[in-house]
Amino acid sequence: MSMLPPAEHKRAAVEAMFDRIAPRYDLMNRLMTFGIDRAWRRATLASLELRSGARLIDLACGTGDLTVEAAAAGARAVGLDFSTGMLCEARHRDARCSWVRADALALPLRAGCGDAVVCGFALRNLTDVAAALDEAARVLKPGGRLALLEVDTPANSLVRLGHRLYFRRIVPLLGRLLSDRDAYSYLPESVAYLPVEAELAEMLSRAGFHGIEKRRLCAGVAQLVTAWRGEDEGGARA
Repeated sequence: MSMLPPAEHKRAAVEAMFDRIAPRYDLMNRLMTFGIDRAWRRATLASLELRSGARLIDLACGTGDLTVEAAAAGARAVGLDFSTGMLCEARHRDARCSWVRADALALPLRAGCGDAVVCGFALRNLTDVAAALDEAARVLKPGGRLALLEVDTPANSLVRLGHRLYFRRIVPLLGRLLSDRDAYSYLPESVAYLPVEAELAEMLSRAGFHGIEKRRLCAGVAQLVTAWRGEDEGGARA
C-alpha cells in the first residue's frame, strides 16, 4: 500500500508527520546515513562560499542542522519550517539563529534580503517545487547563491540495487523500531515527488537562476544542486 498522501492532503500529512518524528529526527538521520549526512551538509554550505555576516535562509530547516552550522561559520542564519515540532527541537540548539514558522511557498521575508538560500532534503515534501524556487529567487539578492541537498538515485546498476534494498527495506525497519513506521515508509516513496534532473534545471532557470550545476554525492545516493540568482527579477514564472 502506498504511503504517499493524496495531493490535496499532502501539506497537512507532511506537517503532522514531521511533528511526530521531530524528537528522534536527528538520531534517525545519523543512523540511516551512518553519519555521512554531516559531510553532505558541510559540502552544501561550502558550495555557497559564505562570507562572515552573510544572511543565509534555510528553507524547511527541520531541526536546524544547516542553519546552526552556517551560524557557527559566522553567517546570520534564519531557519524556516512549517512543522512546530521541528522548530521546537531547532530552538534548543543555537540562540544565534532566528527560527520562523513559515511555508517555503510563502516566505515572510522581504525581496532581496538574503545572500544565500539552502534547502536540505525537503524538496520532495513540498506541494509545489517550482513555487518554492520562485520564492527562493525572490528573497535572494542578485548574485545570491542557492544550494539544494537531496536524495538521488545512483546511476550504477549494482549500487542502485543495493541502495533500493536499503532504502525500501532497512530504513522502514529502523523507523518502526526507533521512531515512526509510517513516516519512514513514506520516506523512500517520497522520491517520486522529486523532479528529474532536466525538469529541476528548467524550474530553476524559469525562476531566474543561472550557473546550474549538479554534484553527485556518495556514488549518487544524494545530490547537491547549486545555482546563482540572475540580475533580472526572480520569482516570476511565465
